[in-house]
Formats: sequence, C-alpha cells, structure tokens
Amino acid sequence: MTLEVLGTGPMLSVQDRGRHGRKRFGVPVAGAMDGPAMELANALCGNPAEAAALEFTGIGGSFRAGRALRFAVTGGDCAIHVGERLVPAGESHNVEAGEVVKIGALRGATWGYIAVAGGIAVPEVLGARATHLRFALGGVEGRALRAGDVLALGEAGEVGVCLRAPEALAPSGGKRIRIVPGPQDDYFDPEVLARLGSDTFRVSPQRDRMAMVLEGPELPAARGHDIVSDGIVPGAIQVPASGQPMVLMADSQTTGGYPKIATVITADLPRLAQMATGAELRFELVTRDAAEEILLAERKRRAELLAGLVPATGGRLSSAFLLSCNLAGGIVAPEAVMGRDLDQSEGRGA
Repeated sequence: MTLEVLGTGPMLSVQDRGRHGRKRFGVPVAGAMDGPAMELANALCGNPAEAAALEFTGIGGSFRAGRALRFAVTGGDCAIHVGERLVPAGESHNVEAGEVVKIGALRGATWGYIAVAGGIAVPEVLGARATHLRFALGGVEGRALRAGDVLALGEAGEVGVCLRAPEALAPSGGKRIRIVPGPQDDYFDPEVLARLGSDTFRVSPQRDRMAMVLEGPELPAARGHDIVSDGIVPGAIQVPASGQPMVLMADSQTTGGYPKIATVITADLPRLAQMATGAELRFELVTRDAAEEILLAERKRRAELLAGLVPATGGRLSSAFLLSCNLAGGIVAPEAVMGRDLDQSEGRGA
C-alpha cells in the first residue's frame, strides 16, 4: 500500500493540520498553507480532516500507485493525467494499481494539495506528520520529497464512487484581507496605522512557507523596530527596520522580536497564502469579536459544503456513478402497464 514519487515540482511535502500545544517548547505549528483546500481534498477521498496529504507549489509531479486507490487534487486548477486520461481537479478519481498520475502546473493559485484515500502514513513526530522544512521535522526526513521516495498509505475502504463539491470552496470575504490591530500597534503613529488600512500592498517574491514580505508604503515604528521577543502566531504582521511588513505563515517561528502592527484573521490567511507573487492587496481593519464571528461563520459554511459532496463523473458516465443515480424514476408495476395498454387497445378496437 504505497505511492511512489516519480518526479516533483520545487516544493512537495507531507502536511496535515500541524502540531498544536507545543509552542511553549519552541515547536512551530507547520501544517497546510491552505487548510480548507487540504480539508476538501481529504473529504473527497473519504479521509478525516486530520489525515496527512501532499502539498505542492508550482508543479505537482508524477506518482505511481502501488495499489488501486482514490485521489484528489485541490487548491487550484491544473492538468491531471491518469495514464492517458485527462481528469479535472476538485474531485476524486480512481486509479488502478501500477497506473501513473501526472499533475501539472497550478493555475490561479500558489499551493495545491494531493490527498489519497487512507492518507499519507509517514510516522508521526511530536503528534503530527506535517513537514517543517527549516527545522527538518516530520514528513520524510524533514525534507521536501524527491523522485524515488516511496510513501506508505493508510488503510482505506473499497475504491468506490468518486466525489466532487457542488460549488467552489473558495474562502469568502471579498477582495480585502481583514486584520486585527496589534498586539504592538501602539508602536506606530496614527497616520502609519491609517496607511496600513488605506494603501495598496503587493506580494513580493520574498515568500516561502515561513513568511511573506509585502512591497508598498513603508510602516516606520515611532517607538523603534526592536522589542523583547514574545509569542507569535501565523498571520502576525511584523515590521522590521526596513519598514516593509512581513506576514508570518504556517512555518512561522514561535517568538519574534519585531513589533507586530496587526494580525491577519484566521479566516483570510489561506486566501492571502494563495495570492500570486505580484498580486496587489489592501487590508481592512476589524475588531477581535468580528474576527471570531467571521471564523465561526466560515467554518459553518465549509462544514455544510463538505457535508454536501455529490458523485462525480470525471467527464465520463462511469458504472459506479450510474448505479448511484435513480435512472428509472416514475416506473410503475408491470401489470398496471399491461392492463392500461390492454384497455387502450380494446378501446381502439371498439
């Protein structure tokens, strides 16, 4: 029960929901950059939300199935070939033992996810399978995957009806990225805080799983750019001496010594992570209470969508899909039909 890696893009790694409850020991969370996209991929394969999957940026790579399995690719659109068949992203597909799956370049997204029924069964490290590349922790030897790696798969049920979401799982929230001020917003003058909420920023090429540097207006800190290091979370917007804001992402450190002018709300962080290099964005300030309400509403929306997955044809009318449908609606008892036909024929004869 394995999946062999035949080729990869620049950054293919094992990820899950990450390590929680260990920051006081200096252990970062890690986990998926776009949690909802990975959650959808797992749901399409019948996996629990906490199952480990593969995360990639740019090109997905190629893989050989060691057994019959079901897989799904989410996060963005891309060309997917199962043998000679072209299949769509955003739904699950069955693969026979020995077949090769090729996943091309992402379009309209930065991070993609490949889930396999049963999950990726690398050993857990500190309670999770997620790879933290800078710490060389988790996944496969704490590194990005490469050709020749063979991944163990968890137990999965029978290969069955493939699924798709009836609508896109794109995060809600409009065009602006919502932020909560602080915790060190008092280090910045009022006009600088106003600049954060009114000016346009751009995603720079300086980005990875740890942080994303934004180009745009400088945000000087009146009280200086050095603080006593304190706790930090993904989404925190640090401002170093350059004045260019830096948004911390999934692999962020556990403490930081730059003032944090604001924090991207949890519901909007996946949307920011998926923005292309060079994309422009603007921030919108919201209260902490509003951020919590937005997150609860977003979780409810996602849960409803995942609960409403429907059979997918993958562009073909498979036997599994046809058997799942009521193609004979309106059928009646044969004797009733025969009786009606007989009555009609007798009437015509009269």
